[in-house]
Amino acid sequence: MNRPAIGVVGFGVIGQRWAACFAHAGHPVRVFDPASKSGAAFGEALPQLMADLDALHGPAEPAPVLLFPTLAETLADVGFVQENGPEDLALKRRLLAEIEAHVGDDVVIASSSSALLVSDMQEECRVPGRIVLGHPFNPAHLMPLVEIVGGRATDAQAVARARALYEAIGKKPVTLNREVTGHLALRLMGAMWREAIALVRDGVATVEDVNRAFMYGPGPKWTLQGSFISNSLNADGIDSFLQKYGPTYQAIWDTLLDARLDEETIRAVAASTAAAVDGRGADELKVAREAGLVGVLQAVAAHGAL
Repeated sequence: MNRPAIGVVGFGVIGQRWAACFAHAGHPVRVFDPASKSGAAFGEALPQLMADLDALHGPAEPAPVLLFPTLAETLADVGFVQENGPEDLALKRRLLAEIEAHVGDDVVIASSSSALLVSDMQEECRVPGRIVLGHPFNPAHLMPLVEIVGGRATDAQAVARARALYEAIGKKPVTLNREVTGHLALRLMGAMWREAIALVRDGVATVEDVNRAFMYGPGPKWTLQGSFISNSLNADGIDSFLQKYGPTYQAIWDTLLDARLDEETIRAVAASTAAAVDGRGADELKVAREAGLVGVLQAVAAHGAL
């Protein structure tokens, strides 16, 4: 089966991992990036990226990933574009408009932006209806989540087509019905992390113990079933759970702490994090994280509720 070629514009860490995902799923990938060293970095990373994807999805014969010197050559005959430029609104607007000049009007263009709104990015586009957000989660070749959202001018069909493509390459997309700052997962993380930082700042617990509380408390169950389904199993369904434990949660919500990232808070969190890291380097921790993620995601694939 011939799969459409994918254009990848911007070939840093995110772009490289997107390219690996598309290629592993059988899509030829055509890449443009003005950084001359990105191709060499990808060549060094590719064997491990493919080994991770083989472990997660099964062995595959990947399609080629080819780099081109110009955007026009890169985007010739592609069926979808994944844009991964810097988080700069003016640059994004120019880049998306330039991408449009080299693809057909029916080609969906997805941005990996983590912070910008699609409505703002698509303002200068000739065909704004085909611009969507396709925001991955790090490490992007392993983490299944992709957040999809359209802007004010986005066609619903473009959102549906992006979702279908991401699902076909093994991702787990979610679609937002309207734009919000931070999209979906980052907002959930932000709410939890605000409380975690405040607890460390106020000396309630160390970073190590806050991490342990989540890793060995709700973390495994929520990983498999999410919070709503998991909590419903602690009672006779979610209605029963909310009625039974509602007062407890309301009491917690009424006393949640606030966090501002002032210098004192940053110092307190940094010191406690350094103690939790205990001399281990970033490379060591990343290798351990990505090796562990394969097993976790295999378990979720086998036993997850969604």
